[in-house]
Amino acid sequence: MTRKKIEIKKIDNISSRQVTFSKRRKGLFKKAQELNTLCDAEIALIVFSTTSKLFQYATSSMQQLIERRNQHSPIQKSDPPSAVLQVESGAASNYDMLRKKEEQKARELRQLNGEDLQGLTLNELNKLEEQLIKGLSNASKVKDELFTQEIYTLKRKGAVLTEENHKLKQISSSFANEQRSSFKSIVCNSSYLPEEDHGRDTNLKLGLP
Repeated sequence: MTRKKIEIKKIDNISSRQVTFSKRRKGLFKKAQELNTLCDAEIALIVFSTTSKLFQYATSSMQQLIERRNQHSPIQKSDPPSAVLQVESGAASNYDMLRKKEEQKARELRQLNGEDLQGLTLNELNKLEEQLIKGLSNASKVKDELFTQEIYTLKRKGAVLTEENHKLKQISSSFANEQRSSFKSIVCNSSYLPEEDHGRDTNLKLGLP
């Protein structure tokens, strides 16, 4: 049975897209690592997610591999050297810009965790404080919603248990009433049984007919 071919197209669902990106990225890096191990190849991979998050893999120094690539980049005769150099310079510039952007995001994350606060101005500290207050407010709101939902769920479970307990009590009471009725019936029936006369003597007469 042939395996159905999956159509390669953009995934519309954001959650599915993120899951697929994570799996495919890990698979790509694993293949690159295997190629390096099997063939002793120097490999550099740069991947950016839709949220501009940088992922990279290099068998050695990423910067050294980029410089090595620039040194060994073939210049075609049909292309002016200045144009090729301009493209390579633009690629290096974009990489540096994205690397700085990643460093900036990482620094902001550390600052939100209360780290690396030295050198911030009063205005920057005020903005950071506002972000933290807003974040705490949102977290508290979500926590309250989850807490309310949990209480509601527990109340529903309690109501179900109460109803089941009430039904069990009714069944137990009905069973007890049936037992009492059966016992009374047995007692009433036994009261009508004839009593044996143990005091009556039996006289035997012996003689000739």
